[in-house]
Amino acid sequence: MELVRKLARIALCAGLSLGAAASVAGQTAAPAQQSETSESKTGPFSGYMDFHFNKAEGQDGVLDFHRFVLIFNHSFSQRIRFVGELELEHAVVEGLEEKGELELEQAYVDFLLRRSFNVRAGMLLMPLGIINERHEPPVFNGVERPFVDTVIIPTTWFDVGAGVHGEIGRGIRYRAFVTAPLDALEFSADEGIRGGRQKGAEANVRNFAFTGRAEYVAIPDLTLGAGFWTGDSSFSAPRLDTSVWVAEADARYQRGRLELRWQFADVGISDAGPLNDAIERLTGVSPNIARRLRGFYGEAGYRVWDAGSPRDLVAFLRYENFDTQYRMPEGFLPLKEFDRDAWVLGATYYPDPDVAVKIDYIWLRNQSDVIGAPNSFNVGLGWWF
Repeated sequence: MELVRKLARIALCAGLSLGAAASVAGQTAAPAQQSETSESKTGPFSGYMDFHFNKAEGQDGVLDFHRFVLIFNHSFSQRIRFVGELELEHAVVEGLEEKGELELEQAYVDFLLRRSFNVRAGMLLMPLGIINERHEPPVFNGVERPFVDTVIIPTTWFDVGAGVHGEIGRGIRYRAFVTAPLDALEFSADEGIRGGRQKGAEANVRNFAFTGRAEYVAIPDLTLGAGFWTGDSSFSAPRLDTSVWVAEADARYQRGRLELRWQFADVGISDAGPLNDAIERLTGVSPNIARRLRGFYGEAGYRVWDAGSPRDLVAFLRYENFDTQYRMPEGFLPLKEFDRDAWVLGATYYPDPDVAVKIDYIWLRNQSDVIGAPNSFNVGLGWWF
């Protein structure tokens, strides 16, 4: 174990010294190409924004300017580039109140060495799932991001680190990073590991975490991917030995008017029983953290209007199953309200390739006989440039 820690420190220091090269499949790709008649132009920065109307069953409707994101790019040379992303959520940040958040989601330097091997260092997005690295509004269906990519894979998941990426052989892309770990004392029953993200804010690295992803893109119209994350996350409670692993697999297929997506994600938390006891001693309440979390979804979309913007309309249906109490440590019972599934039916209209008008209805259910899960109607507008 000591050897692994030394190797991790060497890798991190090397990455911080070199930086990293342009993302093979990162969030900084240019928006869709403009038509010949378009006058839209992108200046020295890019970004994306979205705002929503959400009406949950039995509750008042809510209007929310959810995200205002600016992405900055600077090329020091053809082989060295900086990318930064600053995100404001929910429009307003007021001290410690539950208003908005201002987050530095990306800030890294890329060093392009060769097609098969490049180095990146800084604030990085974890290479997990379909959405965490690419979540601009026009690239996914639904007003909100999928539930699996919110409570199982805690999108948007980012932290400080360094590593390598590239493309090898015929259509095999990879990314592998050493990063800061999660803080297990911030886990919960309803959102799993989401609260444990350190987000690069004086992140504790008594132990490093490791994450990676591979994608296969050699088959036309098909992208296959798989990712992992693993790290010791008990630095806030030294007497614990809480390690976390995340594993996921996903697929995307697009042929003609048809668009298909599938994703499966699994999370394991070791020493979950003692972790619950430790948090209960600190707070007086047991968080009932599970030792396993699991989620999956499948989505089918069809371009019912396929004449190009502004005559571009996609109808979609998605089924999701997500359980943050999937397997409990000995002596703990699952909270059934967090064993959930959802059907999402909606449409996305593109007046421009980079502008998405969205509408959907969500039938949300859980396994509890006492606490219900409200259905919701949602409308959104999102764009990127």
